Amino acid sequence: MGMTSVFDENGRLIPCTMIEAGPCVVLQVKKHESDGYAAVQLGFGEKKERNTSKAEMGHYEKFGVDAPPRVVREIRTKSDSELNSGDVLTVENFQVGEKVTISGVSKGKGFQGVMKRHGFGGVGGTTHGQKDRLRAPGSIGQSSYPSRVFKGMRMGGRTGGKRTTYKNIDIVKVLPESNIILVKGAVPGANRTLVEIRKQKSNV
Repeated sequence: MGMTSVFDENGRLIPCTMIEAGPCVVLQVKKHESDGYAAVQLGFGEKKERNTSKAEMGHYEKFGVDAPPRVVREIRTKSDSELNSGDVLTVENFQVGEKVTISGVSKGKGFQGVMKRHGFGGVGGTTHGQKDRLRAPGSIGQSSYPSRVFKGMRMGGRTGGKRTTYKNIDIVKVLPESNIILVKGAVPGANRTLVEIRKQKSNV
């Protein structure tokens, strides 16, 4: 939902990201015995029934969900989950001080050069008539052998817009009445985008 800042008990100002985490309804629970793998299917938000296909509505009604969710995601688990269809996950599943892993799609920055994309330093002393070569990548290949550019050479290209994961993020505050949690620092993506929050060292 955006960023803010809060003071901790020692008076330090902590930059935080506000995340609306739930409520998420459990649609389907997949198990090793019946489905071959363990996963939990979660639904978040609501959308109009006229914008939902009959196949989707049949799937939701099968598991006792009345309002069609706006977003449905399936999350793999290490072992069979103890959750059941119809259960609701809220921010009360998190506690202050816990560490979580947050995944999302990073902001797209379009086509960028090597300095912004890979952190190249550029030409140091600007001597010997470098002119407008300060942000250039420099030599990229070899001469007579092997006379080609190796795969994976760091060059300019499209930057961002990829699934990114931040680990060891601290939960600073939990607001159950508004389904909001505050986590320390930044998270992947722009405002109003979807993120996936996982507890560390847990099944889900």
